[in-house]
Amino acid sequence: MADVLTVRAALELEVFTRTEVRVHAGERNLDRPVRWVHTGEIPDIHRFLTGQEMLLTAGLGMGDTALEQRAFIRRLADARAAVLIVELAGRKFASMPRAVVEEAEAVGLPLVGLADEIPFVETSAQVHEVLVSMRVKQLIAEEATSQAFMDLLLADEDYVSVVRELARRTGRPVVLEDVTHQMLAYGGATPYADEVVNEWSAHSRAIHERHHPVAPHAPGVPTASAASFREVVPCARQPVILRGESWGWLHLLHGGVRPSPAELRTLERAAAALAITLLSERESGARASQRQTALLNRLLLGDITGERFVSLSLALGQDLRGRDLIVVTARAGDGEPFKDGTLARLLQEAGWPAVVGDTGDFDVAVVGLPAHSDATAVQTLLTDHGARGGISRLVKPAALPLALRQSRSAASVAAAAATAEVRHFDDLGALRLLVALSEGPELRQYVEDELGPLLEHDALVKNPLLPTLRAFLDCGGNKARAADALFIQRRTLYHRLEKISEILGIDLTRVDNQQRLQLAVRGHNLLRKPTLRRT
Repeated sequence: MADVLTVRAALELEVFTRTEVRVHAGERNLDRPVRWVHTGEIPDIHRFLTGQEMLLTAGLGMGDTALEQRAFIRRLADARAAVLIVELAGRKFASMPRAVVEEAEAVGLPLVGLADEIPFVETSAQVHEVLVSMRVKQLIAEEATSQAFMDLLLADEDYVSVVRELARRTGRPVVLEDVTHQMLAYGGATPYADEVVNEWSAHSRAIHERHHPVAPHAPGVPTASAASFREVVPCARQPVILRGESWGWLHLLHGGVRPSPAELRTLERAAAALAITLLSERESGARASQRQTALLNRLLLGDITGERFVSLSLALGQDLRGRDLIVVTARAGDGEPFKDGTLARLLQEAGWPAVVGDTGDFDVAVVGLPAHSDATAVQTLLTDHGARGGISRLVKPAALPLALRQSRSAASVAAAAATAEVRHFDDLGALRLLVALSEGPELRQYVEDELGPLLEHDALVKNPLLPTLRAFLDCGGNKARAADALFIQRRTLYHRLEKISEILGIDLTRVDNQQRLQLAVRGHNLLRKPTLRRT
């Protein structure tokens, strides 16, 4: 059933089928709401109207002259009567006076004539029965809406669930933004809404902030202090208030089709539920991070495709559509996980949409870059902030699972480095093979075969020899450079190398032996690093 009873719908009630009904004027306003029925035969009946009444009359108080009749119509229009229904059975008029028709048309007042008498009491009863029935259904619907949002609160759901429920109940797209105009959640997507979301800054800042809220003129619609409705913007929005201050806005995108009063009341209830949800979470970012982590885990497990991941990211307020994507796997330079959403904050401040989650020792982020960009800016940003991690190649959504593996491989190498660094997958070279082998027993066995005796020696002495071997190999077998790197005399280096050669039983001057030991040492570094937890 419609949210309101209109004049047009009221004229279709059974009591009006008993006679000929003719609309003489104001047909363009037949969709005005009817709130009540009033009858009267006095000239100043307008004093007893409060707006939206259906006025039934035999015309006895309308006046005898054209001047009186025009004044009567104007007074009804000023009193915001919904419709004037005049009985034309001969008690006062046999036909509708021309002055009445002309004035009603001029002021837009629907004017209806009845060819025969009908019982006004029964007319009132039928209209009131419909109004009461509609009000009961409205109350039931509002109670159901309130209960739905209450159920979400009791289930400890977050703001994404509230946005999704609002979109489902109104059938309209919904966007939640914070006070900085950052989109946090998007539900009920449509092609029209997608276009608005693509230019969200223009919609939220350039349009909304240039126009003050205007209260809708339609009776029954909340005032601007409640659900603010904008004539100039195809969107209704409601503030989300926390502890007396604005936290953000909840937008109902309507594309020019004005929301009904019931939809605006639902918008109000959703905003109230959001406030409670945010207060219960205390730190809204924590719940957002949990949502994003869960989405990343689904991608890691192969539960969703890359394309589906991008689509679901939009619902979390991260628009990755139409962008080149990279995957970042990183942590703080001291080897500890990032704290307080540092990675997400860095990416946000740089203007890159990103889904960021905690997958254990490392944070993982799928970052959207403008078309034809490269990963250099991201790598530089992380390096400048002392991060340690890896970056994948630029990929399209379908290749996101591959990019996840690439970033993990690069992060594995970075984790084994002596100092903090951010490695790009394309710079790994042969290390890519070692990373792949490190996930099985092969690399461990190789390291043991090549370095086992030396590792056993180092475990029993205070001055291990593996650092010397590592420096020697990193310097390409150049003894002078290796001595300088270790801050020792060349004679000391020669003695240590002879000892290493004796323990391993190989000639360190041969290039092929250096190569095999280089792989073993790097493999040992990878095996010593903290393990990237699989989710």
